[in-house]
Amino acid sequence: MPVTVFISSPLPSEHVETIRAVDPALLEVIYEPDLHPPRLRFYGDHKGLPFTRTAEQQERWRRHLGRAEVLWDFPPNDPDGGGGLAYAPRVKWIQGTSTGIGQRANALGLRDSPIICTTARGTHGGPVAEFAFLGILMHLRGLRHLEAEQRARRWTVYCADEVAGKTLGVVGAGDMAKKVLALGRAFGMRLLATARDYRPGRAAELGVEHYYPRGELHAMLRQVDALVLTLPHTPETEGFIDAAALAALKPGGVFVNIGRGQTVDELALIAALQAGRIGFAALDVTTIEPLPSDSPLWTLPNVLISPHSASAMPEENRRVTEIFCYNLRCYLDGRLEQMRNILDKKRMY
Repeated sequence: MPVTVFISSPLPSEHVETIRAVDPALLEVIYEPDLHPPRLRFYGDHKGLPFTRTAEQQERWRRHLGRAEVLWDFPPNDPDGGGGLAYAPRVKWIQGTSTGIGQRANALGLRDSPIICTTARGTHGGPVAEFAFLGILMHLRGLRHLEAEQRARRWTVYCADEVAGKTLGVVGAGDMAKKVLALGRAFGMRLLATARDYRPGRAAELGVEHYYPRGELHAMLRQVDALVLTLPHTPETEGFIDAAALAALKPGGVFVNIGRGQTVDELALIAALQAGRIGFAALDVTTIEPLPSDSPLWTLPNVLISPHSASAMPEENRRVTEIFCYNLRCYLDGRLEQMRNILDKKRMY
């Protein structure tokens, strides 16, 4: 019997055909565009603008879920309130389209399930690292000042700081962290890092001057001119950067979060920004998303807000499809242990 793959989020047809081509004899790939939102928010969107399926479309959607053994992406919750997998009893593997799928898998009750979940790790590291340096450069090179001077048509010579020689601290040691550190190295920065797992030789592996155990976080924070967070949201990381950690930061530095908003005490962050204790923050993520319209973060002059979009780029679907096709070949061949990016459902990343 062929393995049934159901594409449960919008995907351009060329990538659907790439998936089919993995093994036409062993695969049945189901993708019906009319079951997905007709309008997307941006190229490569995996969610689309809200729309409601007709009764006939909903019946087809549930029927396809019921047949699926493999899912491309986590399906949205059903209108009857059931979780996204309520009508998918045969599913054995889900390929996520995001790196941080731990919370979604946990919400679906998959923590102790035999269902394999794989992430899109390796797809988004470059773009989010570039966003991190957008924030660092904006602050150190004085972009907001230049914009104000240009609006005023004022030609006044000024002096900005440089990135080279500054100390960059990264919290996390995954793909995103490694991309951030690579850019920091290219800019001539002094590099420090901390993450969950500590072992001798870790500093050399990451190419940093010093790698701190989690218990020595504040010792690292006191040195950094720019801090970049790449943490996933887990019970262990929730509120990890608290008021005490923010107070330990070197005054006037740059704070960047490209991980998850729940890892930071947002009220303490706002207070530090308002007081000028933190010079500038570039935030791709916030505690509540979308960020509420009454949040002070919107209007603070030393904040850059990105609507959790730093990872979105035209090549995203192609890159995730490559991961999926590799994993699909492993799955069909029974080489499950060789699949890439398998989610540790206990750690949630």
